[in-house]
Amino acid sequence: MKILVSACLLGLPTRYDSRSKPDEKILKLLEKHILIPVCPEQLGGLPTPRPRCEILGGHGWTGKEKVVDEFGCDRTESYLKGAKLTLEIARLLKVSVAILKSKSPSCGKYLVYDGSFSGRLVPGKGVTAFLLEKNGVKVFEENEVFMDNNGLR
Repeated sequence: MKILVSACLLGLPTRYDSRSKPDEKILKLLEKHILIPVCPEQLGGLPTPRPRCEILGGHGWTGKEKVVDEFGCDRTESYLKGAKLTLEIARLLKVSVAILKSKSPSCGKYLVYDGSFSGRLVPGKGVTAFLLEKNGVKVFEENEVFMDNNGLR
């Protein structure tokens, strides 16, 4: 199976702070699956490192919010571009599953930071997670991935 994976979970230094968050159980998936690394922020043209960004509005992404960086600059267009290119990669490679980094303004599936840069999490989706799910891609966060004798679940 081909799976889109947040590049930081594979150990690539793509996070805003130039760090990664390698996840051993995700890396173990390489034994049986083809993992395709993506970083929507980089695909959207943002540099690494980059200022922290959050979704302004406190409810995650629904399509009406803005993504702003910690200095107040609107980064919405970059996040939308990255989400659209990630979806294009999924379509091009016929990928129907993605494993994305939790709490990210791009990749979070359940919780994102509220836009106040105070560390407060709120229920909601990141821009890429929202767009992928809206277009039929099954999205998981790294903490939802389990592998047993029957494969990925």
